[in-house]
Amino acid sequence: MNWLNYRDRIGALLMLVFSLGYLSQIDNIRLLPFLQGGAFTPRTLPYVLAGLGIILSLLLLFKKPPADDDGITHWKQLHLGQAFLLCLAMVIYGLTVRPLGFVFTTTLFLIAGFIIMGERNWKILLGASLPIAFSFWYLMDQVLNISIQAMPAFLGGGG
Repeated sequence: MNWLNYRDRIGALLMLVFSLGYLSQIDNIRLLPFLQGGAFTPRTLPYVLAGLGIILSLLLLFKKPPADDDGITHWKQLHLGQAFLLCLAMVIYGLTVRPLGFVFTTTLFLIAGFIIMGERNWKILLGASLPIAFSFWYLMDQVLNISIQAMPAFLGGGG
């Protein structure tokens, strides 16, 4: 086993420790009295995420390394520029989602992400981004009754 496989295993072990720590803190999320017996509470998604983190890190921790793995990772395979641009897009998204509204900002973020990843067809960019952003807003705001400002404040979206 070469150093790359050890690095993968160390990453899996760190993710397992993080997921277990995350799982141990979920009960600290306070529930309002009317949510105590609900099927979907503010604790539901954290439990799912912690469980997935534990399962996936265990799978990575105990997976058998490929027989033809030479242990060499080429820097060109990592696409660091794309990763940096996606992180930058996430920061910009986080800073602009309140003043510009959820649907508009999320649509722009998804379009930017698709462009960074190499998609150039505008029919696909708009055809995927706008319905996803609107559907997620509708699910959160109208179905789950979690208020999300859909439109910018200057278009009457609230403040």
